[in-house]
Amino acid sequence: MANDPTSLELNGSVARLALNRPDARNALSIPLLESLLARTTELETAPAPPTALVVTGAGPSFCAGMDLRAVIGDSGVGSILLGLLAELTLRLRRLPMALIASVNGAAIGGGCGLACVCDFVLTHDDAKLGFPEVDLGVCPAVVAPWVVRRLGAGKARHVLLAGGVMSGREAAAIGLATRSVPTLADLEPAVADLADRLSKAGPLALRETKRLLNALDGSDDDSLVRRGAELSASVLASEDAQSRLRQRLSTKP
Repeated sequence: MANDPTSLELNGSVARLALNRPDARNALSIPLLESLLARTTELETAPAPPTALVVTGAGPSFCAGMDLRAVIGDSGVGSILLGLLAELTLRLRRLPMALIASVNGAAIGGGCGLACVCDFVLTHDDAKLGFPEVDLGVCPAVVAPWVVRRLGAGKARHVLLAGGVMSGREAAAIGLATRSVPTLADLEPAVADLADRLSKAGPLALRETKRLLNALDGSDDDSLVRRGAELSASVLASEDAQSRLRQRLSTKP
């Protein structure tokens, strides 16, 4: 589809899903999230579903998080956006194939949350990952369940409350990333190698293993993610958050 904010390549046992708003650093807008949800439907209904799915971003960023300009002064947009993000994370987690986040550049806030939903997160040492929401006066509750499942409660508490961002190397050291390679040039071969290995798995065995793991770690509890979206939306609509975001965007080059 022309001007689609995502692209999906179905290539046998390995598929590739890319966020395609490079001029906006792949920031999460309503059209982008709606397109990603449509892509998950394509993957769910494919006649021969892939065994591995690589999720990445077009251009130099993986995903810069929520499109802040779209939510200033319009709490309705923010609520819709966060609700769509919650549903997307639930749908991605339940896809029957193994998901690899290829974090080629900045993965911030909701963008980092999308990476956390994937089974594997590969990045490079110079990438920037993290959850600076509290620095901006907003709340990372919509992605908090996925961060807790990836890091454990203690590390997730530190990462989400301290805010800020970290390097790809630091992200791998604490478990936010599965692996960090030295340079961006090293990332694609590392992702291709992992995808190739996963593509040889038995589809039924992979699907049922994922289903059990989702049950064991609480990923089947939709209510937590949806409640997180509502909480994030309520904080986003507050005057404090709106004021901080206006100030942030007015000083951003």
